[in-house]
Amino acid sequence: MFQRKLLVSAVISAVAASQLAQAEIEEVVVTATKQSASTQDIPVAVSAITEESLEQLGVTSFEDYLVQLPSVTAGGSGPGQSTIYIRGVASTTPNLTTAGVAGLAPNVALYLDEQPLSQPGRNLDVYTADMNRVEVLAGPQGTLFGASSQAGTVRLITNKPDRSESYGTIKVGAAATKGGDPSSNIEVMGNLAISERMALRAVVYSDTKGGYIDNVAGSLTAEESARFRPAGTVRANGVPVSSNRAGFQSTSDLSGVTFLAADNSALVEDDINETTYTGGRVSGSFDVTDEWSLLLAVAHQELDADGVFYADPELGDDDLAVQHYQPDRLEDQFDNAAWTIEGRVAALDVVYTGAFTSRDTDQAVDYADYLFVGQYLPYYICDGSVSYPGSAAPSGTCQAPNLFVDSRTETEVTTHELRFSTDQSAGVRATAGVFYSDLELKERNDFNYPGSTVIQGFGQVGFSPNYPFSTGYTSDGGPFPAGVIFRNDIKRTDEQFGAFGEVTFDIGDQFAVVLGARYYDIEVDFDGSANSSFCNLFQPDANAYGTDISDIYNNDGEVTYHGSCNTADHITYTQADVDDPNIAVPAAVAAALNAPDTASTDGTIFKVTGNWTPTADTLFYLTVSEGFRPGLLNRPGGASNADGTFSVPYALDTDEVLNTELGWKTDLADGSLRFNGSLFFVQIDDLQTTIFDPSITNLFFSDNAANAEVLGLEGDFIYAPDSLPGLTVNGAFSLLDTEITEVLTPTNDVQKGDSLAYAPEFQATLSARYEWDLSGFTAHVMPHMAYADESYSDIITINRMKIDSWLMFGITAGISTEQWSAELFIDNLTDERAELAANFVFDRERVTYARPRTGGLRLAYHF
Repeated sequence: MFQRKLLVSAVISAVAASQLAQAEIEEVVVTATKQSASTQDIPVAVSAITEESLEQLGVTSFEDYLVQLPSVTAGGSGPGQSTIYIRGVASTTPNLTTAGVAGLAPNVALYLDEQPLSQPGRNLDVYTADMNRVEVLAGPQGTLFGASSQAGTVRLITNKPDRSESYGTIKVGAAATKGGDPSSNIEVMGNLAISERMALRAVVYSDTKGGYIDNVAGSLTAEESARFRPAGTVRANGVPVSSNRAGFQSTSDLSGVTFLAADNSALVEDDINETTYTGGRVSGSFDVTDEWSLLLAVAHQELDADGVFYADPELGDDDLAVQHYQPDRLEDQFDNAAWTIEGRVAALDVVYTGAFTSRDTDQAVDYADYLFVGQYLPYYICDGSVSYPGSAAPSGTCQAPNLFVDSRTETEVTTHELRFSTDQSAGVRATAGVFYSDLELKERNDFNYPGSTVIQGFGQVGFSPNYPFSTGYTSDGGPFPAGVIFRNDIKRTDEQFGAFGEVTFDIGDQFAVVLGARYYDIEVDFDGSANSSFCNLFQPDANAYGTDISDIYNNDGEVTYHGSCNTADHITYTQADVDDPNIAVPAAVAAALNAPDTASTDGTIFKVTGNWTPTADTLFYLTVSEGFRPGLLNRPGGASNADGTFSVPYALDTDEVLNTELGWKTDLADGSLRFNGSLFFVQIDDLQTTIFDPSITNLFFSDNAANAEVLGLEGDFIYAPDSLPGLTVNGAFSLLDTEITEVLTPTNDVQKGDSLAYAPEFQATLSARYEWDLSGFTAHVMPHMAYADESYSDIITINRMKIDSWLMFGITAGISTEQWSAELFIDNLTDERAELAANFVFDRERVTYARPRTGGLRLAYHF
């Protein structure tokens, strides 16, 4: 399949090249090498969506530009809730309710100008108002851009203050979505040239995107719990349930049990997922002297979203519907301040850039799907005689499984970078610097089981409120709210130091060698607990629940232990207790005390590039580069499966990639065709993934799951024939062959030979824009399309589902003058159910679809 598609693409390219005429294509300047340069002059696989293209395609948010980039995919479930992947280097779908405490560090860095803003499970969904371009650097970029650039880097580059003149723009738009609510937006930008040395620029925006997902009537009972399913039950992805993941109620006779249903009739509503972006940015530039300048920028954005952005295909692909039993919402806001100082010291160009970002999210998530995998869920919402195996004929009541999670995160990121550059026109030139970042992520997730407050336990009604442990980090010192059974309360810190550099040596007029390296020292730390009300239901018999280790991280060398569920006080042990022969310390406590406090990693990665420019219009390069992603700690470190063949590691190792790439940059036929591309081979060692396996632990954990390989070919072209002035054809494609070559985790959840996650074998985009003069106006029409092959949502077999292929079309048409423009557009013209992402972690297909057919009007006025 891969070879056949490769041949087809080569034939298409050859045919296109044979039909060329004379034309000229605009140069695109990027800063992918920390220096301003044309995309055609640097030996880096970089593609850029320019400001003009962003406007022509109506790109405003993360999902919009994602579709326009064939080598880029994303796992997630809506605005501000995704993780970016490049070239198929992906393993799993992030789970938002545990992203902070169990989320892998991203392997694709997201930058806003010069500052990295990557965060586990939650990309910063920056609205693209007054954006100069979106740069995508494919392949490892760690020598210049750090740890999370293992598979690539996405950079959002804003427009800077312009000192040449004062001007502004007003943009408004309105749209209607098939089967959904209307959308509207406004954006106002102003640039003030104060003097030759000073300018200010500001933009404000508000964009409301109408919903299109319906919450339809349904009901659900605990009888569908994983606790009651037999071994061999075939899941929706075709994988049978193994014996250790089957239910363990000793009888199938549940006739004496009353199952109360969760009923969502009060929440039934059409178009529940309305989203609003509001915010603004102000920046100012000032020449302090003839050689030193200062750039300041501050930004604020609020993202408010209701509902969910996925649907249940079992309810019908055309219905775009779910059955949720609690209201979903997201409030996501960030404040950002950035500063850049540029100047010269002797013969060196000096750039210092720093930034501070504060981000708060407040989210409510319907959690009823956990029922389908939560083997212990009936413990918390069913009467005691139902909850325990062994009863020949259990009786009692199981409350409605209307579960939900309250999730709150507070993130603060500070970054500093100082770099020096020599004369970039010299035969030997260098860029080098140091980088420091400090990320603090506080996350509290309250898992609410409303039925737990009324069940009949052993001598008591309901679970009593739990108090957080008094030692270690807690964000809330009071008891758990009524109905909260589990709480993740974690402070995660990621501290990174790096020293980097690249040196280019010209060898004659046609050859050059680039040597790059980065030293890194990274420390990831957790402080807090994964705490529960497990032992808060009173019972007369000690140890009926057994014993439990509280999962407290970095608590000054202390581990707190539940001796039994009716013990009033927890027992706290230290290493001194372990060393004292007169104190009987449980083995699990000793292991936890000896577990690492932090996940630390340091080392050096390298890059070597040789490039050849046989003519002014062609460049070929060969690159060998390394990338890495730091490890992290596991909350349930030490937990084992039933047969003892696997124990959850306390800390994950770094995963690493080695990328070998042959690339080309060509301007052909006197500049009428630009064709760039690369052929690459990526070796991945110790690929990290996140696993949810209740047969091992009821908590998400992570492991170095596998080694893998990626073989790929990608390219993009622009064709502007002189024989037909006004026509420009743009296209891009990506071909991938990914494979797990060695399984490392012994849980039987990963299979050798499987493909990686979010890695379609073929993706492509194509657009053709034609402009012509129309009675003094400039008219245009632009059809465009995007295609993606099928892929998979995970490498974990039990959590893996197929994401179907899709093909989407759109068209725009309009007229403009130098002062104003008006454009009609239709996106997703054929109303394709394009599956952009999917999640099967909870044994139910949840598919994130592209917005249905949407048509509207965009107006712009320049003054």
